[in-house]
Amino acid sequence: MQEIRSPVAAEFAQVNQLIIEQLQSDVDTVENIGHYIVDAGGKRLRPLLVLLAGAALGRCAADHVKFAAIIEFIHTATLLHDDVVDISSLRRGRPTANAEFGNASSVLVGDFLYTRAFQMMVQLQNMGILAHMADTTNTIAAGEVLQLERAGNPGTDEGQYLEVITRKTAVLFGAAGFGAAVLSGADTAQCAALRDFGVNLGIAFQMIDDLLDYAGDPATMGKNVGDDLGEGKVTLPLIYTMANAGTEQRELVREAILARSSENIDAVLAAVRDCGALAFTRERAQHFHDLAVASLATLPDSPALASLRAITALSINRDQ
Repeated sequence: MQEIRSPVAAEFAQVNQLIIEQLQSDVDTVENIGHYIVDAGGKRLRPLLVLLAGAALGRCAADHVKFAAIIEFIHTATLLHDDVVDISSLRRGRPTANAEFGNASSVLVGDFLYTRAFQMMVQLQNMGILAHMADTTNTIAAGEVLQLERAGNPGTDEGQYLEVITRKTAVLFGAAGFGAAVLSGADTAQCAALRDFGVNLGIAFQMIDDLLDYAGDPATMGKNVGDDLGEGKVTLPLIYTMANAGTEQRELVREAILARSSENIDAVLAAVRDCGALAFTRERAQHFHDLAVASLATLPDSPALASLRAITALSINRDQ
């Protein structure tokens, strides 16, 4: 990651500093929870995408730094809300904010981060970005509701799964690319290409995330294997297993989904492995990886472009 960040290392440091500054509040709980989740780390891929896209289009300016922080605040707000909805207790190897501070405080601080992001967006004085981000955050919220609505439904198919992860995850990656291009003064076609790059990158990233829930190392991932099953989330590995496993294993997985239970996780993991669901999920992630790379074709060669390609490769070749 340090090598990937190198073309925009100075700007990346500025984003981190801006995040700290914008977390300031006269309400202690806001700062405490905000710092707790932001300080937990993570790759910060979404803000990094903004900076690298700006650099690849010619120059990473002060507005790109601000927009990168905005994207990270929106992402962080969704994490706070997600963990409350999913009753999660562990993220990135430590207790979630809701486990540490309670559900009510986590939800409200998530609201604070959303509104702070829009305060910062107004400062950009770009109606196109403001409109796009309003649509994006609305789409994310609807995606969360859609995922909740479909939880525990073993009849979920790949198309429905793609709809959820596009709305819930990929559109924010797309907004990062689109916003960076708008701030760079790119033409309509290039703005659309950077948006498409982000969306396809986000889909590939989420598919690998869902694969790791059935194949990852808990110590590396910082969460428990099988958490998705316990929440009733019907992700691509389970969808493929339901369509291709033997009758007994299909019924086992079906019952686990209906019960929203990871009680029989070892047997479910065996069913997922035996039918080739993990390999299939990786193949599908590779497909969206390839679409993302193709969207970068119009950008001139540069260290920033090389880093964008490296991020795309990282999205499908990672263990956390």
